[in-house]
Amino acid sequence: MISYQTEGIRMPDIKKRETTRWIKAVAASYGKKSGEIGYLFVDDEKILEVNREYLGHDYYTDIITFDYCEGDTLNGDLVISLDTVRTNAEKFHKAYDEELHRVIIHGILHLCGINDKGPGEREQMEAAENRALALRSEI
Repeated sequence: MISYQTEGIRMPDIKKRETTRWIKAVAASYGKKSGEIGYLFVDDEKILEVNREYLGHDYYTDIITFDYCEGDTLNGDLVISLDTVRTNAEKFHKAYDEELHRVIIHGILHLCGINDKGPGEREQMEAAENRALALRSEI
């Protein structure tokens, strides 16, 4: 089951059923199935709090992914700052909706085993995001 919650902010304007189908299709393209996946949409202050408490990081980020996967089943909690998504959309001259969906799928790609911190990994992640966004338009 994929759930969508908010804390302290309004739910973003996403089509939950369509987004869930898309997430499942992306997971399937990596030979995975979706289990318990929880999205929590927050503001910058909350994501900073989560970053400090769980990761020891003292900065804002667009997403934090907590991975509880078991075998080929994706399980995890994904915390997304809508403030940072909006800031990044402006910074990269992207539509807010596109940036939001890029971040939504970014966490799923992490659960599928794609990293973005090592040499060359950022480019691999971006390519995977672009493939996933293209798949979204087909669903």
